[in-house]
Amino acid sequence: MFVAERMTKHPISVASDATIADAARLMKKNHFHRMLVVDNGKLVGYFSDRDVMRVSPSPATTLSRFEIRELLNKLTVKEIMHKKVITVRETATIEEAALIMYNNKVGGLPVVSDVGAVVGIITATDILKTFVSLMGLPSGRTRFTLEIENKVGTIAEISKLVADSGINIDSMITCRKPEGDDYDLVFRIDAVGDDVEEIKNKLESAGYKVIHTVSIGNKE
Repeated sequence: MFVAERMTKHPISVASDATIADAARLMKKNHFHRMLVVDNGKLVGYFSDRDVMRVSPSPATTLSRFEIRELLNKLTVKEIMHKKVITVRETATIEEAALIMYNNKVGGLPVVSDVGAVVGIITATDILKTFVSLMGLPSGRTRFTLEIENKVGTIAEISKLVADSGINIDSMITCRKPEGDDYDLVFRIDAVGDDVEEIKNKLESAGYKVIHTVSIGNKE
């Protein structure tokens, strides 16, 4: 799964010479907390609603509404924007985008093409939606968690045990335990009821420790 498939295309942006007043109205109208600053198709910065508040007069000001409006009409976006912007390429994977957000503690990333043009924006919400979709959760899945040893052939054997019951594994992931060399293995299947019990019994009979099962989603 790539960023280009999950991003919001053609994000709303402002030019660096736009006034703070115009930018603030645009943010309010679209319920944005951040805005990209784009000049001639190239990303040059960004600013947030906090940056707008920082340069706006205090509610306790003695300035009139006309004077406040005049002040904000004189200030431009380039005077408050942050020029150092963390971006991601449209050809990057969702995992890469998630890691960039995690490492930099940001909730969204502008997406740029190979020539530097802004082509979209991807947010933490988009990453979460992708995760939920990849797990097949909206249509309902049963989640198994097994405690396994780090041994060659383990995943192949577990997959065969499940397949022998006529069930397909939709997704699988392993997570190394903090101590030792063992792993938790999590996989999801499109099955409920007796099928789940049958698979659980097969796994336990083969010596695998099933530590948790749960049905997630809208499966009837």
